[in-house]
Amino acid sequence: MGKAGENFEMVAKTLFGFESLLAKELLQLGAQSIKPGVRHVRFRGDLGFLYKSSLCLRTALRILVPIHSANIQNEFDFYQTIRRISWEEHMDLETRFSIQVTQSGDLFRNTMFAAQKAKDAIVDRFRKQTGKRPSVGREDPDLSIHIHIGRGNMEVSLDASGASLHHRGYRTATNIAPINEVLAAGLLMLSGWKGECDFLDPMCGSGTLLIEAAMIACNIPPQLNRKQFAFERWSNWDAGLFELIRASALKKTRDFHWKIMGYDKAPSAVRKAQDNVDQAGLSDFIHIEKQDFFRSAKPNPESALHMVFNPPYGERLPIDMKVFYGRIGDTLKQLYPNTHAWLISSNLEALKYVGLKPSAKIKLFNGKLESRLVHYTMYKGSLKNKSDA
Repeated sequence: MGKAGENFEMVAKTLFGFESLLAKELLQLGAQSIKPGVRHVRFRGDLGFLYKSSLCLRTALRILVPIHSANIQNEFDFYQTIRRISWEEHMDLETRFSIQVTQSGDLFRNTMFAAQKAKDAIVDRFRKQTGKRPSVGREDPDLSIHIHIGRGNMEVSLDASGASLHHRGYRTATNIAPINEVLAAGLLMLSGWKGECDFLDPMCGSGTLLIEAAMIACNIPPQLNRKQFAFERWSNWDAGLFELIRASALKKTRDFHWKIMGYDKAPSAVRKAQDNVDQAGLSDFIHIEKQDFFRSAKPNPESALHMVFNPPYGERLPIDMKVFYGRIGDTLKQLYPNTHAWLISSNLEALKYVGLKPSAKIKLFNGKLESRLVHYTMYKGSLKNKSDA
């Protein structure tokens, strides 16, 4: 990293399929030299922008700051490259550090061995300079180092985030199959949700989609409830600048004049979702009730409704897929006119039973499960046409 006010390169990691969303977020925040890749976006900004992007990006999992890159051919090159880095600019003997290695080539037989070699290189540098060695701290380290080994090259970065940025700090209770917060935010953004009408998640589980929808609608920074970022332990940590950036982000929140509603037929899910909504401080915007979607009807048939939900896939929650997904289609068709309905499922076979033609189908991953985000447009006259038939 350069001196105060100077721009430096950063890398924001994301989920497959969210690269363009993340690049758009970065552009709107004011990033420079934005370059989308696969599951990541590179960009440039200063220290204040590192704080701003960490607080405000909805689709980033982690932000890394590259400090060195090099071409390497073997283990010796790897060790020497790590050892030559001026680690004393980033840490001292009291710093507890950890190393995580990812590899897309086959230079090392496993990444744990590579991490051990990197640790040896750092320790050896300090031992030669001072006669003493810093400590490795896998749990709650002061400095987390990420090393990516490609085919013939490597990049060394400092982790600015610490815990993954999907840990927003509001979710205290979860159900059997909770949805990742970054995935939830990305689904909402892909669906075009901007907070301009009523919103419904008819199978809300622990309430993640509802909370992310409210934060988007009100332009609330997603990391508002986060306890700590890794950069707060860096030698260049500027608490005053961070508070200035945080206060500026909070000033950009906006009013929301519609309803955000969540249904779940399980009382335990309703309680957990409400706890999470309360923890996020969004109970004024979100209403949750015990309701079976298949026995529900659109509260206001005349007004527009935006719906995003994550129904069971049959992976962890056993259900009759043909019947269940068929009922989703029937309920939408018969009882939810003037609705844009989006759902994500990894059960690609089950989606065929919805019985509606999707107007959009987007390939994504929910964890390791290849999934599809599909869009069904239920027109305003759907209910009328049904009764006339």
